[in-house]
Amino acid sequence: MGRGRAKAKQTKVARELKYSSHGIDLDRLREELSAGAGSTADDRAEENTEELPNR
Repeated sequence: MGRGRAKAKQTKVARELKYSSHGIDLDRLREELSAGAGSTADDRAEENTEELPNR
């Protein structure tokens, strides 16, 4: 008992997430995805090691 309200709230939240746009900037997302597609896994690994501070 008592699961009805919780399930109804979860359903409501899921609907809001599914049908609302939340102001996503699709052009910026497209630019970020296309910029990341040109680099290889090795390039990304090198970038990550450069960002780490020396111990």
